[in-house]
Amino acid sequence: MADEPIKGPASYFPSIEKKYGKPIADWQELIRKHLPAKHMELVTMLKNDHGMGHGHANALVAHTLAAEKS
Repeated sequence: MADEPIKGPASYFPSIEKKYGKPIADWQELIRKHLPAKHMELVTMLKNDHGMGHGHANALVAHTLAAEKS
């Protein structure tokens, strides 16, 4: 249903875009360029290289990796 609130990692996306000034697609492309790195390696890269908070980095990586598996 369209009126249901967004749940899971994607619920962070509006605040990620607002705080870091890039669309989610740009972040996902960056993550994909670093594959086959492991989940926590990707989270650390986003935190260290782009100043992203742990929760935002983790949500982006989790969502992107889940999409890669499907």
